[in-house]
Amino acid sequence: MKLLKDAGHLFRFAGLFVIAFLIFLVVRHFVVPKTFGQYGHYRGASIDEMAARPIKFAGHQTCEQCHSDVAETKTNGKHAHVNCEACHGPLADHANDPASVIPTLPDTTVLCARCHTASAAKPAGFPQVNPAEHSGGMPCKTCHTPHSPVIGATPAAPSAAGGAK
Repeated sequence: MKLLKDAGHLFRFAGLFVIAFLIFLVVRHFVVPKTFGQYGHYRGASIDEMAARPIKFAGHQTCEQCHSDVAETKTNGKHAHVNCEACHGPLADHANDPASVIPTLPDTTVLCARCHTASAAKPAGFPQVNPAEHSGGMPCKTCHTPHSPVIGATPAAPSAAGGAK
């Protein structure tokens, strides 16, 4: 027993470790939500919480039902694969009641720069500009039609059905 005679400090450390582990388990019981792990490494109740949130985005198919002229222009242009609400914001309320919710047209000076400001991280074939040098602060829609931004194209005047689009 001479071997364990001086091992008291090891037993005290092991005891502290066991106490710390038990405290961890008690705290974990109160902190971790009950539905955690129900569907893998997720909180199961979050699915119902997200489903209860109001719908904000209508989807480009909904936009295209009323704004078919703009959809046709966009389909034939460079922005064919960009969804409407990526630029115009969430418009489910407008789709549900077009008369009560009139969307505002985005400021193309800021909006276009979000995607088209020059960056080495973007693919080489992606249209990139330095907005300050390219337009001198003028809105992009001065020279480009946002739904089909062909260089040198005359910007289309907003129509009644497609203007808010």
